[in-house]
Amino acid sequence: MKSSDNKQMKTKTDNPNNLKPLNQVKIFDSTLRDGEQSPGASMNVLEKLLVASQLEQLGVDVIEAGFPASSNGDFESVRRIADTVQKCEVAALCRTREQDIRIAWEAIRNANLPTLHVFIATSDLHLERKLKMSRQEVLDEIQRGVGLCSSLCPRVEFSAEDATRTDLEYLKAACKCAIDAGATVINIPDTVGYTLPEEYIRIIKSISEVIGNRPVTISTHCHNDLGLAVANSLAAVSAGARQIECCINGIGERAGNAALEEIVMALNVRFDLLKCTTRIDTSRIFGTSRLVSELTGFSIQPNKAIVGRNAFAHEAGIHQHAMLNDARTYEIMRPEDIGVPKTNLVLGKHSGRAALRDRLASYGYTLDGTQLDRVFLAFKNLADKKKLVFDEDILALVTCQMTNGSARYRLEDIELKSGNTATPWARATLWVDGDKRSVERTGDGPVHAAIEAIKQCVGRDSLFMSDYQLSAVTSGSDAQGRVSMTVSENGSSARGQATHTDVVVASAQAFVQALNQLALRQIATQQRKVS
Repeated sequence: MKSSDNKQMKTKTDNPNNLKPLNQVKIFDSTLRDGEQSPGASMNVLEKLLVASQLEQLGVDVIEAGFPASSNGDFESVRRIADTVQKCEVAALCRTREQDIRIAWEAIRNANLPTLHVFIATSDLHLERKLKMSRQEVLDEIQRGVGLCSSLCPRVEFSAEDATRTDLEYLKAACKCAIDAGATVINIPDTVGYTLPEEYIRIIKSISEVIGNRPVTISTHCHNDLGLAVANSLAAVSAGARQIECCINGIGERAGNAALEEIVMALNVRFDLLKCTTRIDTSRIFGTSRLVSELTGFSIQPNKAIVGRNAFAHEAGIHQHAMLNDARTYEIMRPEDIGVPKTNLVLGKHSGRAALRDRLASYGYTLDGTQLDRVFLAFKNLADKKKLVFDEDILALVTCQMTNGSARYRLEDIELKSGNTATPWARATLWVDGDKRSVERTGDGPVHAAIEAIKQCVGRDSLFMSDYQLSAVTSGSDAQGRVSMTVSENGSSARGQATHTDVVVASAQAFVQALNQLALRQIATQQRKVS
């Protein structure tokens, strides 16, 4: 974006990225690592690549792609992201152990801008109860681990896990040890969402004194256990931190992480106080938020700040009257600033490929010919069933179609019979390893009957469905239903999701998708045993 004079900024809601930055805050996105650790939010390699591409277009500075040493699947997804992303750093998480570090480096070594993110806990509670190490032993481990990282990679971030519950003098000693060993970024994580803004400011300022004039960046990583992740992150910026670690929609372990969209828009709207900018293209926030929601199956609460359905809705009469006169009376930012379209109705059954492609491009989706053909066919089928096709319908379609690659199981047809006096019945027809199978079953309801028929088709009675969620993609009796569920078998579980105007069909499709995810995980497990 081109620079312009401050006087050209008509309102303080205009994107300050148009200004020559006084202080730029790096956005370190951990959606694919910490965010994916949310129970039920795991993504496969293709889904992670879609998110990484979207994050790159969004303008994040660092993509934390995963924890390569945790599994073969995570290693492969980090490696492929590192090979694909060009415009921002790709970070791999690792413990201070040599094996972790070498595996992480192997995963990202071909990245255009690789970063090793190495961590160890520093609080006495973690040292005593988890690590079983003394303070000196941890310092020695930091020196060895960070030293090895810096010998491999030009960018090394050190995180002192549970920093905000660490004795401050010892935390300073740990950070100094990491800097002396070659760390270029020092992260002060509020691992359990424990700190308060004033306390966090004191900690950040103390670490700044340790850094002095050395070219080392202070980073934040705040969890939301007390609902203060964003507030603490912004407080750290006011104290001199120049990197914020966050996740799209604030997803993450327990209560989640600091939400990227809230942090970025807070820096934009309150540029007058914080005097900091980011590289984020805010017009892509809404589309990125919806993509992550679709892929993880985590619905966005209606009153979620920035990206919630009600974030720009006004029902009170007095509010509506003022809004008609001047939207700034009740809106501190414009919907279009984050990429919310001015109109929700976009396409119909007479629309062509070009119109669909342009609409998807406005959300940041770039499809190749095959992908566009697949999405367009699904769109036409949907348009024949619905009078009105909304943006949410399009986003649900594109996510579903772009993540349907080669699969062991493919649902060809599902027939149903149900009613208040009839016994629910379903016939499922599936392709299983190239073999077409059809089975009929009854159940307590149509969804139960459909799932039982699919289980018999694949010959796996031990499959168990849990965490079933059903929501409407849009309003109206012809709305698509979005189904998300978890399917478990022998201690392994996978998530499936699908959308369809028939919620039973959506349930069957989601179940089959979960089966394919389980199949991939079983293959990965077998590969680990062989290796």
